[in-house]
Amino acid sequence: MALNYIWIAFFLIAFVVGLVRLIFFGDMEVFPNMVSSTFDMAKTGFEISLGLTGVLTLWMGLMKIGEKGGIVKVFSKLIGPFFQKLFPELGKDHPATGSIMLNISANMLGLDNAATPMGLKAMKEMQQTNKTKDTASNAQIMFLVLNTSGLTLIPISIMVYRAQLGAADPSDIFIPIMLATFFSTLAGLISVAIYQKINLFNRVILAYLGGLTALILAIIYYLSKLNKDEITLVSTQASNIILFSIIISFILLAVRKKVNVYEAFIEGAKDGFKIAVKIIPFLVAILVAIAVFRSSGAMDYLIKGISSIFMALGVNTDFIEALPTALMKPLSGSGARGMMIDAMNTHGADSFVGRIASTVQGATDTTFYIIAVYFGSVGIKNTRYAVTCGLIADFAGIVAAISIGYLFFH
Repeated sequence: MALNYIWIAFFLIAFVVGLVRLIFFGDMEVFPNMVSSTFDMAKTGFEISLGLTGVLTLWMGLMKIGEKGGIVKVFSKLIGPFFQKLFPELGKDHPATGSIMLNISANMLGLDNAATPMGLKAMKEMQQTNKTKDTASNAQIMFLVLNTSGLTLIPISIMVYRAQLGAADPSDIFIPIMLATFFSTLAGLISVAIYQKINLFNRVILAYLGGLTALILAIIYYLSKLNKDEITLVSTQASNIILFSIIISFILLAVRKKVNVYEAFIEGAKDGFKIAVKIIPFLVAILVAIAVFRSSGAMDYLIKGISSIFMALGVNTDFIEALPTALMKPLSGSGARGMMIDAMNTHGADSFVGRIASTVQGATDTTFYIIAVYFGSVGIKNTRYAVTCGLIADFAGIVAAISIGYLFFH
């Protein structure tokens, strides 16, 4: 629903701005440029979608190997003790516990196809013991905010888009996204814990959060001591070694479970091809709307307005062109993805703006969409503080993404 209003708004605002430029400034090219941009971007959207088939087929195939090898269950066991402390009202034997673990684990691995069904299942199982059916329970809110914070270890889709748009090393945003999404999740988790009076100093919670935070801060401290070229070298090497190690671990787990690795890859690869073809109309629709918005001059006015505010505050404004991705992210995943692609298309995949937009895109998930789908699936109308905590997570992730982007890429 949010994307519907955004799409309409892009066209209406572009039309009004175009009329103003034509009538008051005598710009005779504005409407021809707007019409031309719709054809150009429709072609670009189709070409990008078609180009995604190869890389997306590869990664979906690899993910299927990991899924059949039991990687989701491995992650569930690793994070199980921690998450049981975050859902005290459910208890260890609640039917939803297993679905929650599987959903979070699948999300961390970028397995959206597996994560969403598990998430809906978990929400329905929690609803069965929810005493007030139209009001979100504590457990449901914690679960939803952890989803909206977008904790992801492998940002497959973003790397795929970067590869298609000509990035020299599509995985160079791997570590920045991992760091940014950690801060997003941490902010969301702490905000919910404060509302629910969960003891964050519990030994298990403190061990997980303290250990991870110490590790993340140590990485940032180490990188802050390096110059830009050294950071690029370390980040590139570490990202690719980690990613390839994950691939090898998927294969070894599958072999251990006597899975036919080749057939599992083919099964997942078929899904990858279907997804790439399926997104063509969605990608074309949002890219055409953004193209009209940009060619009318409305995007320039928006960027200049935001830029003037940050300049008045004495803040470096090199990131401003990537900010539309951040502003769109809580409202629409497709809209934010379109903004990210537009930023890379306009400035280059390896530009500072292109990398910041990619990092922002991976830092959080789409708060309002997830709330609509997950709470809507069980008829919850009173979301209590879920939106507030979800937006806190979004804000923390976006600030972290921009700050870390300056450390890595500026």
